[in-house]
Amino acid sequence: MGLVSYSQQDAQYTQYMYNTINVNPAYAGSRGVLSVFGLHRTQWVGLDGAPTTNAFSINSPINNSNLGVGLSFVNDKIGPTVENTISADLSYTIKTSETYKLSFGIKGTANLFNLDINKLKVQNQGDPLLQNLNNNFSPNVGAGVYFHSDKSYLGVSVPNFFETKRYDDNDIAVYKERMNLYLIGGYVFDLSSNLKFKPAFLTKVVEGAPLQLDLSGNFLINEKFVLGAAWRWSAAVSAMAGFQVSDGLYIGYGYDLETTKLANYNSGSHEIFLRFELFKRQDRIVSPRFF
Repeated sequence: MGLVSYSQQDAQYTQYMYNTINVNPAYAGSRGVLSVFGLHRTQWVGLDGAPTTNAFSINSPINNSNLGVGLSFVNDKIGPTVENTISADLSYTIKTSETYKLSFGIKGTANLFNLDINKLKVQNQGDPLLQNLNNNFSPNVGAGVYFHSDKSYLGVSVPNFFETKRYDDNDIAVYKERMNLYLIGGYVFDLSSNLKFKPAFLTKVVEGAPLQLDLSGNFLINEKFVLGAAWRWSAAVSAMAGFQVSDGLYIGYGYDLETTKLANYNSGSHEIFLRFELFKRQDRIVSPRFF
């Protein structure tokens, strides 16, 4: 008998405020433009088998309707395992006031899980339950709610309702995907005509795991430059920077430094992303939102 487990569930992001679609389907189309997002994250550099994540998403409102759609892909590598996740999102938005909107979203997900047993140190090499898994498929569904304006947002979501076991045998779980509950929020303060400040938070609750809390603060300078810092409870501190290259192109970078004993075995985590947005001239976002 063999058991392999990993403490990290859904892929972890330092700059979650730009990548909300991966955890909350109600975000789809909320920016009012066609938004394309790509991210690469290398976690715990120098630690053998540490997570590496690539994420890509595209989302957009549908013409002048209340509907929004999104499509995302996440490739997550941890040790001997590789997960490829494809998700489709659909949102419906209602206007609750002159400034606020309430969006509801549903997410459908297809997950392909691979395990390379040759990368493990197995005590009993002849155990028939230990085998390579190639493209082990599992579907899932999720939902979310997103309350937002041009200056604030608050959302709650469960990307995956069903708990799934990554194994062919009903009694043995190489990896068990548990339900993740997310609560996110942020607000933009206008400190001056050229300076904005946005505190934000993300809380993740997973059964059998410690509460995860991320707190961040970002300054937007002259509608072009973003500088900020973040703190992950009992895990890491982070520095973030971004640049609005043009009306449609934004690039961001984040660096995490561990605050646990794990810091003795790695040189931190790096995260870089690009966001490209396409919109009609009359729909141009006058003041770039950094969420």
